[in-house]
Amino acid sequence: MRTSQQIVDDYKDAIIQIATQTGTGTGFYLKQYNLIVTNYHVVDGNAEVTIAGKQFDKILSRVWYTDRKHDLAFLQPPAVSFPEINLGEYQRLKDGDPVIAIGHPYGLNYTATQGVISKVDRVREGLKYIQIDAAINPGNSGGPLVNMSGEVIGVNTFVIRGGDNLGFALPENYLRTALQIYAPHIGKPSTRCHACEFLVLPENLDSGKYCPACGSEVKLPELPKEEYEPVGVAKTIENILKELGKDIKLAREGANMWSVKEGSAKIVIRYNPENYFIAGDAYLCLLPGDAIKIKSLYRFLLQENYRGDGLVLSCVNQNIVLSRIMYDLDLLQENGVRIFRNLFQKADSYDDVLKNEYGCQERIEE
Repeated sequence: MRTSQQIVDDYKDAIIQIATQTGTGTGFYLKQYNLIVTNYHVVDGNAEVTIAGKQFDKILSRVWYTDRKHDLAFLQPPAVSFPEINLGEYQRLKDGDPVIAIGHPYGLNYTATQGVISKVDRVREGLKYIQIDAAINPGNSGGPLVNMSGEVIGVNTFVIRGGDNLGFALPENYLRTALQIYAPHIGKPSTRCHACEFLVLPENLDSGKYCPACGSEVKLPELPKEEYEPVGVAKTIENILKELGKDIKLAREGANMWSVKEGSAKIVIRYNPENYFIAGDAYLCLLPGDAIKIKSLYRFLLQENYRGDGLVLSCVNQNIVLSRIMYDLDLLQENGVRIFRNLFQKADSYDDVLKNEYGCQERIEE
């Protein structure tokens, strides 16, 4: 039996961040089948999503398999080397067993929460789930539930809101069955019928939208003829990013959030429709390890904040951040291009100055 930290370290390279235009989630790579596992509700309505991991930057990934009944989906993996992850055995689990839930809750990368199995066979809507007291939060969905031998025993699926650490994972036996059904068709768009569980493929789809076995209406994860188009402020922001040469699909990090790279700086743009604020935060580098340099660095940051161009330098949890905040009504495409270009260019420039002249440290992407 390994320690919690050993298990988390072993899994980091196999945990995948997933983002669509409406939300984010987690997935994990299974080498035996050469695919990424996640929840159906993470990718629902998308034939293509953005993925990122420890060993690769953000790329687009096709959705290969969807299973609404069991809340499972399989994605196309990138061509990189992943560690081996093995499935455990559901029938060997018992109440009280220690477990670890791994994922990206609330956008916090590679978070692991430890707990125990409260009930090994909680039945909901005709399916058995593993009920655990380890916290599962938004963003954890689709991540692995792992035993203390480092084996995947379930897929973190949902939490009962208002419950005190009341999380549920789909047991590995449902996942194992889905993998065996799909394995002969790796790479093909497919969906498992929610009514009869028949695997529907492009070649057996009845009249373009029906299960050939039972006649239920189904939808294959195929790319739409028309691209997703945002509206309102989100559309303005995406038009600005396009004009600045950014790939919009890769930039999307869920509803009203985008992230891009400029040089070595990571820039996150958020829009909050409740308070009408748009915030652009460029994460530059980390504070220097040499305490002697801190004083001169702070003096430099304060001096730069008097320049009056709307940009503000600050320190957030050891990160030096360059920010620009504005009301949504003040953002038009014409001035938005100028505002964001200034943020991007200054971010790249400040990043170099802070490292070279003040000994600031390179940010480590989680």
